[in-house]
Amino acid sequence: MSTQVAHALPMMITEVTVAAVEQLSPSFVRVELASPELADFGIEGQPLLDQRIKLVFPNAAGELSSFAGADESWFGTWLQRPAEERGHMRTYTVRAVIGTGAETRVVVDIVVHEPPCGPGSTWARSAAVGDRLVLLGPRRGMAYGGIEFAPHAGAQELLLVADETALPAVAAILADLPDTAVGQVFLEVPVAADIQADLAAPPGIAVTWLPRDGAEHGTRILAAAGERLAVRAAAEPAALALAADDEIDPDLWETPEYSSSGEEISTGDARAAKKVLPGVYAWIAGESAMVTSLRRYLVKEVGIDRSQVAFMGYWRRGVAMRS
Repeated sequence: MSTQVAHALPMMITEVTVAAVEQLSPSFVRVELASPELADFGIEGQPLLDQRIKLVFPNAAGELSSFAGADESWFGTWLQRPAEERGHMRTYTVRAVIGTGAETRVVVDIVVHEPPCGPGSTWARSAAVGDRLVLLGPRRGMAYGGIEFAPHAGAQELLLVADETALPAVAAILADLPDTAVGQVFLEVPVAADIQADLAAPPGIAVTWLPRDGAEHGTRILAAAGERLAVRAAAEPAALALAADDEIDPDLWETPEYSSSGEEISTGDARAAKKVLPGVYAWIAGESAMVTSLRRYLVKEVGIDRSQVAFMGYWRRGVAMRS
């Protein structure tokens, strides 16, 4: 069965087949997805960076959703199907694109947890060559979006903060940075065995791995990133605590061009007037409580301009994601 959708949509929706599976570490499974249609995958002239895609997993009967005849209402139409029929859709970052033409493969690293876990993790724990999924992603020559890493014109120093769910995005960003890039990366992962010693980064980028090894999610990253930010801002050492449930925006997603909370975006004049952490661009993604805590510190306490930051709540503990 082919689910390839005609070019009426500004994206590709196509069935893909698992061409390779690798257990990278206790918490990560890497899959290579293949389809002749992936020859058109990507955005013309745009590096990969933190490009997001969606994967649709088979339903309990092992059947894939059909997107034949999909139009601009495709998502609502998909949601109208019974849950047991449509399967589950989840968002991932592309780790890499390898090969060319009909041999192009999209590489995705999936975080796996011990059961009970979500549909993506459940699928990845038993993924095998030949398994089928549906992929929604960018098609060359068509507008798509899904890339949030966009340093402002005056950025001279990068700060990337991520938990395991955003590690693939950080890895892809680092691979696309120029050799002259300077900055700091903080990566929190479940256990020390998840450290990817071969992670490539420009020589001026310092990468700090923070395995939790039983610590509460987000606490190690808040301590390390808070200390670094305090030093960089010449402020008092920051003792950052995880945000409480009632402080968390369930749709937390803020970039220099968009605010899920409706916060006013700075004008060009306001941006020029800011002198806090000049030259710094921060990209922060992962569990929403951790991201909320860093947002509160950087924006409310340090006073960094919104043009210098991107905050993305990829997931929230205890809450099932819809897509």
